[in-house]
Amino acid sequence: MKICKFISELIALVIFCSLIPLWKIVPLSNALKIAFTILFSIIYICIIFRKGKEKSGNKKLRRLNRGVCLIQLSAFAIAAEAVILAAYFVKGLQSGVVNAVFAVVMPIIAIGIVMFAGIIRIALNSRQVKIKDHVLMVCFWWFPIVNLFIARRFYKVAGREYIVESDRIELENARAENEICRTRYPVIMVHGIFFRDWQIFNYWGRIPAALIRNGATIYYGKQQSSGSVARSAEEIRRTILKVIEETGAEKVNIIAHSKGGLDSRYAISRLGMDKYVATLTTINTPHKGCDMVDYLLEKVPASIAEFIAKRYNGIFAKLGDENPDFMAGVHDLSAVRAGKYDEEMPDSPLVSYRSVMTVMRSASSAGFPLNIGYKMIKKLNGENDGLVWERSAVHGEYRLIRPETKRGISHGDVIDLNRENISGFDVREFYVDMLCKLQQEGY
Repeated sequence: MKICKFISELIALVIFCSLIPLWKIVPLSNALKIAFTILFSIIYICIIFRKGKEKSGNKKLRRLNRGVCLIQLSAFAIAAEAVILAAYFVKGLQSGVVNAVFAVVMPIIAIGIVMFAGIIRIALNSRQVKIKDHVLMVCFWWFPIVNLFIARRFYKVAGREYIVESDRIELENARAENEICRTRYPVIMVHGIFFRDWQIFNYWGRIPAALIRNGATIYYGKQQSSGSVARSAEEIRRTILKVIEETGAEKVNIIAHSKGGLDSRYAISRLGMDKYVATLTTINTPHKGCDMVDYLLEKVPASIAEFIAKRYNGIFAKLGDENPDFMAGVHDLSAVRAGKYDEEMPDSPLVSYRSVMTVMRSASSAGFPLNIGYKMIKKLNGENDGLVWERSAVHGEYRLIRPETKRGISHGDVIDLNRENISGFDVREFYVDMLCKLQQEGY
């Protein structure tokens, strides 16, 4: 059915774009020519504004798919028009120069509008088209040939996004009743340094929604964006007790990213939370510290560090932090400081510890500042995610993720920070599998 609709739209679009050559080939009265022109003009407008259909019912995906379809129509129409116009001009400019010019200009404008309508739909509904592609589209849309490459880029990215997201919805609908992420204990997701648990912009991207759809009960650490491990741990302690009180659960499962893993370990070992925590899964956490932090603390002048800290603390105080402390958070990530963590924060026999680490394949795997961090840590320690070196993340049951692609998985990718569909690694499914395993193990 979809193919039939596509072919019928393509035929209608080609006819509309070829009206001038067709009137020279098909002998019709002026009245019929006017009638057909009005008819195909209406069809043309309908093609541009038709909403399309989406079996999942997701409006965003429906509009995205329609945008992809319009670019497809444009591509096929360009090929068809090239053949028709070639035949028209081979036959000779019997209709005069004016008609010949219109015979060329009309298809270019008509197809260009259809293509532009497709790009606009994709630009407004795609989460995978990057900002640089939007900028290129705005700046170079009117440049011939260049605009075709831009349209091709939008088409490829949006086409893959539609397939991935449609399959995702179908998968989650199929297993919704199984609630494979409904763990025995609620889950607290603890963020890393320099971020907060905002409702508008979720630190964990699309991950919590995927977990909730599969039955998980999710809470957030709610610690401030930057502070010492000890102070952040106290804030997490309060969150744990609050979740216990609200849910009536005996314990919680914690999934913590980056410094959040150190904060959680401190709360468990030093603040008596081990009796309330069933499992701690740390994600790309620098358990052995970051040598890059020590390197920067040594090289960066104290005046500059103080300036950055003051500006940071001022900004995040306005964003909701009660008393942000940039330098305290940074110092607690140093390798020198982390050398005492195992002694200060011994593992509790009451808690099951797990750790996960991902690595980038090259500096091009991520943008600034992770690309710079990757190069620095590569020289200092070897494989890393742009902030944490691989062996620093080992704690308890350990899992290293190294996709067999050039892309790699950065420190931000592993929490879906950029909401990007990465080839070879479905970040949402990774966390679904994580909670599924916890459920199977009785946690």
